[in-house]
Amino acid sequence: MLYDVIIIGGGPAGLTAGIYTSRSKLKTLILDQGMPGGQLILTHEIANYPGAESLSGYMLASKMLQQAKSFGCEVKSNAKIKDLHLQGSIKKISLENGDVFESKSIIIATGGISREIGASNEKELKGRGVSYCATCDGDFFQDKNIIAVGGGNSALEEAVSLTKYASSVTIVHMLDNFQAFDYAVKEAKENPKINFVMESRITKFIGNERLEAVEIEHIPTGEKREQKIDGVFVFIGYVPNTKFLEGKVALNERGEIKVTRDLETNIEGVFAAGDSIEKKYRQVTIATGEGTIAALSAAEFVHRN
Repeated sequence: MLYDVIIIGGGPAGLTAGIYTSRSKLKTLILDQGMPGGQLILTHEIANYPGAESLSGYMLASKMLQQAKSFGCEVKSNAKIKDLHLQGSIKKISLENGDVFESKSIIIATGGISREIGASNEKELKGRGVSYCATCDGDFFQDKNIIAVGGGNSALEEAVSLTKYASSVTIVHMLDNFQAFDYAVKEAKENPKINFVMESRITKFIGNERLEAVEIEHIPTGEKREQKIDGVFVFIGYVPNTKFLEGKVALNERGEIKVTRDLETNIEGVFAAGDSIEKKYRQVTIATGEGTIAALSAAEFVHRN
């Protein structure tokens, strides 16, 4: 089946692009490797989205998805991409289940995946006390003692949200200062359930069937100690989900997609938006803006060709 636009990724950038292209009467398909919403659905609360004082990421993603569908956008979940052919006037996407889709243009909006600490036993204890999503797993730690790792806005905001469940939250950060906005730092420091371990990192997760303790290293001295803990939440950013694009489009040294001002990649008719592209800031509002630009650029490309 030939589409005007196929959007790879159903996060805020992809869903916004789908709203714009389908509303422009372009035959549009969104392919998402999981469930639409991306990292947005993992966010406990969004308080800085214009026009919405406070809502969950899941709710915002649901509204975006329904809006895209209302304009005729098709959405396919659990779409695992096997191969991409991006050169030429007709692009082709093959899925692992054998489905093949063709399109006049492509928008890549695959976002990122949570960055791991890289400590011993992290992979073995993932989902067994080690988590990367406060919204998903916070309520499993009712009246427990937990650690939140990171020093940016997400780490501090999610640490505050976790105090709704946990007895105590210890923020472990590698530096002696935070890379977060003043309001986030102030809110965390004023919360009586939160304490701080600075200039430190987790070097080992300890436990058999479940996390029981962590080994924490004080970076300036190299001194290590064990601390019993019920859970660890990691908020140290994301890695762009672009591994499958190596050799297909131009990426920078961090694996981010290189784009022009119009968000076109080095391949004609292939555009990109959201957290998978080369940029400085990563916010929902930025992703939706990029989804808009990519959609308008793709629409112009389709009409021109």
